[in-house]
Amino acid sequence: MNPSATAFRPFADSSLSAMVAGFVAMMTGYTSSLVLMFQAGRAAHLSDVQISSWIWALSIGMALCTIGLSLRFRAPVVIAWSTPGAALLVTSLPNVPYADAIGAFVVCAVLLTVVGLTGWFDTLMRKIPAGIAAALLAGILFEIGIEIFRAAQFQTALVLAMFFTYLAVKRLAPRYAILTTLLVGIVAAGMLGLLDFSRFHVALAHPVFTVPHFSLAAAVSIGVPLFVVAMASQNVPGIAVLRADGYDTPSAPLIATTGIASLVLAPFGSHGVNLAAITAAICTGPEAHEDRSRRYMAAVWCGIFYLVAGIFGATIAALFGSLPKALVVSVAALALFGSIMSGLTNAMQDVRQREAALVTFMVTASGLTLLSIGSAFWGLVAGVITQIVLNARRA
Repeated sequence: MNPSATAFRPFADSSLSAMVAGFVAMMTGYTSSLVLMFQAGRAAHLSDVQISSWIWALSIGMALCTIGLSLRFRAPVVIAWSTPGAALLVTSLPNVPYADAIGAFVVCAVLLTVVGLTGWFDTLMRKIPAGIAAALLAGILFEIGIEIFRAAQFQTALVLAMFFTYLAVKRLAPRYAILTTLLVGIVAAGMLGLLDFSRFHVALAHPVFTVPHFSLAAAVSIGVPLFVVAMASQNVPGIAVLRADGYDTPSAPLIATTGIASLVLAPFGSHGVNLAAITAAICTGPEAHEDRSRRYMAAVWCGIFYLVAGIFGATIAALFGSLPKALVVSVAALALFGSIMSGLTNAMQDVRQREAALVTFMVTASGLTLLSIGSAFWGLVAGVITQIVLNARRA
């Protein structure tokens, strides 16, 4: 069903399952890579205030873009910061003055804005076969999905309690499976003594403006690599997630909006916001809502939680740090089961694309990294090459 075919009713379209999906998406995004932000900040000798401003800028950008774009296109458009980009900054940020790094963030944002405004990215995405796009989605999510079983090796009682709760509630009341599993996980973690609130504190974020200084060295070593990583590891799979779940939202305005937001917020420390993939799949899948046309509210809720997290950046980080990692990864994995199944099913439907889709899935799921670019990009490249070669041979 085309989401634009029904009346626009954001309040009526909201639901408890959408709210939970939005919260799980936000929680997954923050807990999976927030540590990288602190690690990069500490390595570059940034103050706590500067790091807090960095998280605030990213959170505000993600919140406004996620809410605005989701309501505008009535599709679950989730925006995130670039986790590979944050990992890149762990090694590159200490080598340049902070003002030069801010200038490099501006360069990256300008490049993203230009790509979005020119619209060439839409043309590229239309040429990617549907089976390969679906396999790309499944491969991206596979690594997160199996984390629940890895966690079971170390926190067996907690994970099993959550897993069997999920199965039971999924059969009886599917819309409340994730919420119930999360609540049971928190209670079980408390009973097992796995909750640690010793470092929890309430604190507001304070934005800090830094005047950008433009340096060719910083632009080449930070700005351009951030742009490539954002496009290859975030925007390409982000659009693939939307396409795999049946949303034909044009990519050009999405990328242009995130580029402009990144440009405005760069002086406050934002290294850039872009389309999300893994966290987006939590909001685009059936767990968010049975009706595809109403899943956009899951992304809106995610944006609202982003906004709260940005204002109380240090508090949210401390709260998430109080939860055991096994609980967080298990909830995220279970929330992605539906999207993984959908991706695998759609990837194998077309016989002519089946082998190329398999290659895409395997390369993406492998976690391969070359030239500091993640496996999502290389999985797409491998799948497209496989499709071209096999079609040429059969022709």
